[in-house]
Amino acid sequence: MPRSTLTRDQIVTTAVALLDEEGLEGLNMRALGQRLGSAATAVYWHVKSKEDLVTLAGDRVWDEIRLPDLGAVDWRTAATAMADDLYAMFTRHPWLVQAFASHLFHGEAKARHDDHTLAVYEAAGFSGPEADRAAAAVFTYVLGNASGAAATAALTRRIERDGGDAEHAFGVVMKEAAEVAAGFPRLRSRISAAAATDYAEAPEGAFGFGLHSLIDGLAARLPRTTD
Repeated sequence: MPRSTLTRDQIVTTAVALLDEEGLEGLNMRALGQRLGSAATAVYWHVKSKEDLVTLAGDRVWDEIRLPDLGAVDWRTAATAMADDLYAMFTRHPWLVQAFASHLFHGEAKARHDDHTLAVYEAAGFSGPEADRAAAAVFTYVLGNASGAAATAALTRRIERDGGDAEHAFGVVMKEAAEVAAGFPRLRSRISAAAATDYAEAPEGAFGFGLHSLIDGLAARLPRTTD
């Protein structure tokens, strides 16, 4: 694609697709240029660097999170919906979770999301720094839960790039971990209730349980109103 017809929007859209497939380690201007049918040098006319491109791609996917109408739903429903959407977005784009360790994300889409998040907790009754802390607590919980999927995706790519069988490698590691865990009574009972390769997985519904517990805790911190 000639430089004159190449746009930043096309570059960012293609970068997101490349990151989804290849992860942070697979993103470079040459690979991106090949997908765009353009020379890598043409990409630099629109994007300053790989770091800048990751920031732009990160902001693009933030637009996938829906912003509930606070006039139509209560704050708990809104907070839960946004957290669920955030978790789903992170698991669709696991490279973004990895990138938090090396990039400071910003942009219009993220700002719009963050502003609405604060509005949710202000609607609950939090104000100023309290709304910030409530929003940060939920965000950190979601990010932490998404980190497992991100790590698995990155490790799978690394094993397969080296010519290995990721499924077999994970199976071997889980079997070894289960053998170690069998020496501890509570972990041993988990192993007996599940396949040895599944014992380390979070129980079904764990994310929702934790999220609702966290929101319950936030609600308990709100000032009590008296009639």
